[in-house]
Amino acid sequence: MRVLGVDPGLTRCGVGVVEGAPGRPLRMAGVGVVRTPAEAEIGQRLLLVEQGLESWLDEHRPDLVAVERVFAQHNVRTVMGTAQASAVAMLCATRRGIPVTLHTPSEVKAAVTGSGRADKAQVTAMVQRLLRLGAPPKPADAADALALAICHIWRGGATNRLQAAVQAARTSPLETSSPKGTAPVKGTVR
Repeated sequence: MRVLGVDPGLTRCGVGVVEGAPGRPLRMAGVGVVRTPAEAEIGQRLLLVEQGLESWLDEHRPDLVAVERVFAQHNVRTVMGTAQASAVAMLCATRRGIPVTLHTPSEVKAAVTGSGRADKAQVTAMVQRLLRLGAPPKPADAADALALAICHIWRGGATNRLQAAVQAARTSPLETSSPKGTAPVKGTVR
């Protein structure tokens, strides 16, 4: 599986591509940051993020895009920019028919380090170790994007299978027993 991780942001949008499967060695296929000038208008910045992400999608052709789920922060301006960049990433992938999944920061930290409360330095060190890199990926946004991709490879497959099973159980016909001599009753599990 090839996953493009996106750590959304307007000034620096981290991107990282990881290939692998649960229980197998992981390989980094690419890492970087899409940057936009802080003084540019919001529309122009979002367009630059879109163009940068489209370029990554063209070059790496991922099977899935994993985006950090936006959570409340104290700075409303920061959370708005992050949410807008996140929406651009989801739109770019969806337009191409590439599945998108969202992971919370604590879910990513737990998957990569074993602790949902790990700090950025711990996440970066584990990403470097797991991908067998000679140096830590920089900036932190790029390391976070790789961590998102790793998280999805390790956890996303199981989560997707569970969701599919629950959905199948909800929509599959259920045959119930009926009194002798009558036809079985068919229904839908709700």
